[in-house]
Amino acid sequence: MAGTSIVAEGARGRAGRLDQLWSSIADAGRDLLRRRLGPRRRAVEVLCRELLSVRGEASTLALARELVETWRAMPEAERSAFLRSLAREFGPDLEAAKAAAEAFLRAPGPRSLAELARASEAPRVELFRRMNTAPGGTRAIVELRAELLRAVGDDPALAELDRDLLGLLATWFNPGFLTLTRIDWGSPAALLEKLKGYEKVHRLDSLEAFKRRLAADRRCFAFFHPVLPGEPLIFVQVALTRGLADRIGPLIDPDEPVAPAAEADSAIFYSISNCQDGLKGVTLGNFLIKLVVATIQAELPRIARFATLSPVPGFARWLAAELETGTAPVSEAERELVRRLAEPDWHADPDLAAALEPVLTGLCAWYLIRARRNGRPIDPVARFHLGNGARLERINWLADTSPKGLAESHGLMVNYAYDPARIEQNHELYVEGDLVHARGVERLLVARERLVERIQLPALATNG
Repeated sequence: MAGTSIVAEGARGRAGRLDQLWSSIADAGRDLLRRRLGPRRRAVEVLCRELLSVRGEASTLALARELVETWRAMPEAERSAFLRSLAREFGPDLEAAKAAAEAFLRAPGPRSLAELARASEAPRVELFRRMNTAPGGTRAIVELRAELLRAVGDDPALAELDRDLLGLLATWFNPGFLTLTRIDWGSPAALLEKLKGYEKVHRLDSLEAFKRRLAADRRCFAFFHPVLPGEPLIFVQVALTRGLADRIGPLIDPDEPVAPAAEADSAIFYSISNCQDGLKGVTLGNFLIKLVVATIQAELPRIARFATLSPVPGFARWLAAELETGTAPVSEAERELVRRLAEPDWHADPDLAAALEPVLTGLCAWYLIRARRNGRPIDPVARFHLGNGARLERINWLADTSPKGLAESHGLMVNYAYDPARIEQNHELYVEGDLVHARGVERLLVARERLVERIQLPALATNG
């Protein structure tokens, strides 16, 4: 699987031929429309209604391409107005849906149920389906949703529009349609440059630094979609190590010596980055990790342990809020100690760091296991990995002393372990509200709970 896979190259070729076919049909449709409607450029709302009303394949493709081109050419203010028009002018017909619901209640059956489903669907859903047939339509819709996510705020109409878009994208980007590709230094330079820019967890300063992350003791895999063959959707970086990694520095240091992959017994997932903002909420990462586990197992049977080295991005913010409200599970003495986190380079003071270690690791265990919202961890990374069937394996002290690591998590990082034999069982336990964690984490949690009992902390502290 070295470099861009043969499957991906084939997908790129098929996508190119398909685009050529669609373009030729759209060109024929444009000629038909010009003869019928004239060469005038239509307003975007009019264009949308025409696209919904036409029936011919060539005309549909021509109008869809015109809509895609119009969207791409819009300045930001016009895009915002267009999104609001889609939200308010192309929503579901509530009266028609009500009538269909009443008809179904009078005579329940497959036919009336199908009519109810048809009447309940917003016209914009069909508009997006037709827009998607245009060359570059899928890419334009992903971009449109990225724009929508930036604009949605607390607008309920835009939120409804987003739900419609997310439903379509979740179907179009079903993992069954995706291609897993291994990335290495022989991959196309343009692709490497894109991945460098998309890296969100541990930034890359240069392609040379990326080269170390693609060495023999590293792996990088990405998902691609056949319609967007040159555009990665999500990618994961893996370090092949001996033992469970407890610090991020050696994994991303470009000067770290390359170790023989054959001697590794562990695969550490240390960075996973979504590349397309418009696909937020579309389930990709959990399938990517599971598929990469299976791929590495097949390539390197000696690898017996699969785990992450993950950030805890919300820990420092949560702790600050809990301290401010008085609900932090800490004693008065610990509260004074934690205040010293504001001191510059506190982690470089051995005595202070030693005093803070049991306090912060215990608080982190509490945060990851006890701080919940709607029964789920409030930490997004914990929610992702535990919901994906991993086990909270270990909390690592001063694992990331970069400015970002200290600001977000006071230097803590977490190992989430993926045991292929227990992933599904752990996921089922998560659904039932049981967050699977190792004994070492349980000991930290029990110590914190005993302290809470002594200081009679308000129950609010467990709710996040």
